[in-house]
Amino acid sequence: MLYKEMRTPLFSYIHGIAKNIGCGIIKTGGVEDHVHILIKIQPDLSISEIVMKLKANSSKWIHETYPNLSDFAWQAGFSCFSVSESVKEDVIKYIDSQEKHHRRFPFEQELKMFYDKNNVSQLPAGGL
Repeated sequence: MLYKEMRTPLFSYIHGIAKNIGCGIIKTGGVEDHVHILIKIQPDLSISEIVMKLKANSSKWIHETYPNLSDFAWQAGFSCFSVSESVKEDVIKYIDSQEKHHRRFPFEQELKMFYDKNNVSQLPAGGL
């Protein structure tokens, strides 16, 4: 439901939410069915709290800005991975190439491959 035309303003809004809670977004990108965010978080905020605030506020914005998307809702879960400063540029390139990349690998397949590669044996509760 994340139409191409809405992504730039949506990502800008998400950047504002992050700034308001004391986090800095380095890069945001995504495709029709998911978003990737490279973010520096403050140690006094939990990842779940940050994701909850990003999802709740951006969902409200989507409903107000795009009334035809009244059925829009973020998925219940999320995946989060820490990355070192040494691979930051690689992650930025990965986020920038989402549309091209997901033509070859569906998101669910890619996430499962990532879990397998990193010996994560259990998928998050509720699936992907």
